Amino acid sequence: MAKILEELRGLTAEELNARLTDAEEELANLKFQNGSGQLDSPIKVRLARRNVARIRTLISETTRTAAVQGEKA
Repeated sequence: MAKILEELRGLTAEELNARLTDAEEELANLKFQNGSGQLDSPIKVRLARRNVARIRTLISETTRTAAVQGEKA
């Protein structure tokens, strides 16, 4: 997990938004597969949901940090 966070922290805001879109699409597909009984491991839904949360948290952190730095300037 630490490697994933290090990789995500190195991305720009635009790249994080692109990753968020991809992760949300993956989560939607997994939910659909799980609902139709095609998903072999329901754990994948949980992992995808946590991945979306990680990305959203990083986006929030970067915007908050930028706002604080903007106030100091």
